[in-house]
Amino acid sequence: MKLTILGCYGPYPPAGGACSGYLVSEEGCNILLDCGNGILSRLQKHLSFQELHAVILSHLHADHISDLMIMRYGLELAYNRGLRDKPLPLYAPPEPVVEFGRLPYKNAYNLTSISEYRELKIGPFTILFKAGIHAVPAFSMRIESPSGVLVYSGDTEYHKGLKVVAEGADLFLCEANYLEADIDAGLPNHLSAAKAAQVAAAAGVKRLILTHLYPERDPALTLVEAAKNYSAAELAREGHEIII
Repeated sequence: MKLTILGCYGPYPPAGGACSGYLVSEEGCNILLDCGNGILSRLQKHLSFQELHAVILSHLHADHISDLMIMRYGLELAYNRGLRDKPLPLYAPPEPVVEFGRLPYKNAYNLTSISEYRELKIGPFTILFKAGIHAVPAFSMRIESPSGVLVYSGDTEYHKGLKVVAEGADLFLCEANYLEADIDAGLPNHLSAAKAAQVAAAAGVKRLILTHLYPERDPALTLVEAAKNYSAAELAREGHEIII
């Protein structure tokens, strides 16, 4: 299994950066996890969007979905020219209803809702979902294949189920939008670097990569805070390819 980090910032990118988007590939099967702003351009440095087998959205905030609104034009043109014979499978939470309703576009996507109790099988991958705590319905994903286990937190506050879904993962790609000072100040909807690392340690994951980084913060502060609970914590790097 190969993970390619296309974008890693939220809720907006720094100059030259991109928001959430992660390409997972194995045995010729390519799945895109989230598709925030800047991701379509980054994706095409690695493969054509026509080579995607599915897109899975953790939740329906713009920094995780906005480039779907652009990619749909390319997919529709490819379909009309006979370069694609079917719409691209797109899996997403069904709420907010208005945002879910914006996703279908002509023959670009075949839209299916996800839930905590749904299991997807796509190529060599089995994907399980765990509901998080966020401003809108949001899901963490456990992606299993013959080569290993990748867990992606999506956006979420701390909850006990996060350790369950991350248990024993080969790689835990976890959001760390906050520092502990932000949590102490009462900011909602996200994890601190310290809490992400605490979950990783408790779940016994083999590798922790922190993502959904706040673009105006010195990333060294995020890493220092995480290292107190998980000494080998790493920061997501755009363009980084990781073999699991």
